[in-house]
Amino acid sequence: MLVGEVEHTIGLSKKSIRYYEENGLLKPKRNRDNDYRIYDDDDINQLKKIKFLRELGVPIKELQELTKGNLSLNECLKDRIHKINIEVEKFKRVGTMCQEIAMSNLDFKDIDIDQYLKKINILNKEGFTMRDIKTKKKHKVLGATLSSLFFSLFFIGFLLLFSYIQFIEAEKMPWIIYFFLVGMFGIPVICIIANLISRIKEINGGEEDEASKY
Repeated sequence: MLVGEVEHTIGLSKKSIRYYEENGLLKPKRNRDNDYRIYDDDDINQLKKIKFLRELGVPIKELQELTKGNLSLNECLKDRIHKINIEVEKFKRVGTMCQEIAMSNLDFKDIDIDQYLKKINILNKEGFTMRDIKTKKKHKVLGATLSSLFFSLFFIGFLLLFSYIQFIEAEKMPWIIYFFLVGMFGIPVICIIANLISRIKEINGGEEDEASKY
């Protein structure tokens, strides 16, 4: 199978598959004629195992140790159970806070927030949050857009300068030089926009969040 077929069959993005390869979890063969990656049944089976364990929350480093034989599946899953129990306990603490507030029958303006804020800050320091990842996506999209806009304006500024000289000023540059400069500064703008569109698709599609878990 080619990577596009694997993506459709297993339900993993190309970016994720490439990432697993880069980290030594997968070593597909290459087609000698075109150097395309070819995934056989063993590769597919390996990817299915990786996807399953990733869904269970097993980190990439432990998957690497499993692949190398330095960590047994039993040890890996026992560690995962321990971490899940810790997370469950944190959810219980959040649930208890919610229950206490609900049973107090207080309005939003009357709640003594300091005592609960102190508790939630402790959970945040332990790496626990229940905030929606959509907010993070918006920040990532905004950051990528602003960065692309900055660089685009830089090149567009030169394009406007060249065009001003060519169409407004009396002394014009040769047209061949003008079109050369337009191409030299216009192509980067097109590339920046294309890259921005691709990045926004990755962020909204969840690939960016998936990669951040590794």
